[in-house]
Amino acid sequence: MTSSGLRRFLQPAQRAKPGERCEMCTEPVTEEHSHVIDLESRAIMCTCRGCYLLFTHDGAGGKRHRAVPERYLHAPSFALGAALWESIGIPVRMAFLFRNSVLDTTVAFYPSPAGATESLLPLGAWTEMLESNSELSTVSPDVEALLINKNEDGFECFLVPIDVCYELVGLVRLHWRGFDGGSEAWQAIDGFFERLRERATRVGTNDG
Repeated sequence: MTSSGLRRFLQPAQRAKPGERCEMCTEPVTEEHSHVIDLESRAIMCTCRGCYLLFTHDGAGGKRHRAVPERYLHAPSFALGAALWESIGIPVRMAFLFRNSVLDTTVAFYPSPAGATESLLPLGAWTEMLESNSELSTVSPDVEALLINKNEDGFECFLVPIDVCYELVGLVRLHWRGFDGGSEAWQAIDGFFERLRERATRVGTNDG
């Protein structure tokens, strides 16, 4: 994702500034608006509803642009063993993973004070996760991600629009202080996940 695309997520997600326009047709956009991703540059563009709907089907826009979906799923018990989490190399309690169709690979990132930091994903880990959590196996390449949160009870996972993950990245960059983040940062992070739980449709997974 480009740095200019990330900067918009230092503010609450999908909130348009007064006078902001669609980045595709220049029509004014509403405060609650949609996003389209440029698959080549990874830039996330604010769009009007009309432009958004043009790219909701595979193959639209010469296969370069794709609309970011608007579904939210929550697996409160996520079959992901501690050994697998450690093998991904995530030093914090949260990470998001998605399939990059342009590079034909699955990538893992975790939010940090420096932005979205990439972590190596072991061969076969993505397939293993989807096979163990079939309710989340319909995650769409490029535009949806699996956002994993490690808590006291184990792991929970959200299938979310990719822009939601960058909202979390922006939130961490905005609030993180010192080595452990500070109470303000963790209050903001906990609030972020609580809002996701309230918005998402709960799905059952096998314990693992």
